[in-house]
Amino acid sequence: MTPDHFAMHNRDNRTIGKVIIGDGRPLLIFTGLILILSGLLVIAQSLSGHFLPHDTEFIGLSASELWKYNEGRINLFMFHDRVAFGGSIIAVGALYMWLTEFPLRNGEPWAWFLLLISGIVGFGSFLTYLGYGYLDSWHGLSTLLLLPFFILGMVRSYTLLDNKSFKDLLGQSEKINLKTRYGLGKALLLFTSLGLVAGGLTIMTVGMTTVFVPQDLAFMKITVCGLDEVNENLIPLIAHDRASFGGGVATIGLLFFFSIRRAKATINLRQIVFIAMTAGFGCAVGVHFVVGYTDLIHLLPAYAGMVICYLGLILWRKNDSNGQ
Repeated sequence: MTPDHFAMHNRDNRTIGKVIIGDGRPLLIFTGLILILSGLLVIAQSLSGHFLPHDTEFIGLSASELWKYNEGRINLFMFHDRVAFGGSIIAVGALYMWLTEFPLRNGEPWAWFLLLISGIVGFGSFLTYLGYGYLDSWHGLSTLLLLPFFILGMVRSYTLLDNKSFKDLLGQSEKINLKTRYGLGKALLLFTSLGLVAGGLTIMTVGMTTVFVPQDLAFMKITVCGLDEVNENLIPLIAHDRASFGGGVATIGLLFFFSIRRAKATINLRQIVFIAMTAGFGCAVGVHFVVGYTDLIHLLPAYAGMVICYLGLILWRKNDSNGQ
């Protein structure tokens, strides 16, 4: 090393903040990581059998006190909603990290715009909670703390884009040929993605209106009026949980649809689809067997989604240049 190079090496005047922020991607990866950790925390909290302090304060009952009603089925129903929500945000966090590290790193505009839209849907879904009569202060605070990292990461990473056209998101990487295994697999995955969007929006709509489907009330062995008699704040609390889960499912579907439609079927994309789908479906379906809520009609859409998804993933792999 020459004296000039040595001098330049020792005049590195970068700030710590600039190193951490970088091109914005570290902040977006951090956002994804926090979402994954939050999902794990939600699941761990549910497994503990306790409510969060603000939940207990809102309904005026501890988990053990509520367990005395209907053989604890109300608790189990709330547990199943929260574990499913935990799995959904783990999936979203994993997809955020993949989008940031792979297509966005390569300057692909569609990845940036997908993060933008999904962020608006995901963070914006918190506002729907206000319509349920229950403001989750912990969830609200964590959302407000995470939002600046996401926004700053998006602003900084905008400079990475090869072009700034939103139309790049609406294109497709290739035409789908349903006569090939590869094309059929991709079509099945896209179909699953749209099903997740529709399912998530349906869950949110039900939460904003009736809150429950008949199978829910049958599992809890109670009526809506009966829940009000137990505690008038139970329904708003449960509706809040449903909104969280519905928003998570819709966001997953959105991320899957455009990632699968727009990106090449690289091994890392197939891996992240498998990881995210397993986290989402694994928690959403698996928890039903843990709590004993195994109504076939209720679970049939999830079963169908799982089968179609994994079948599509198996087929969506090119063995040769023709995708046969």
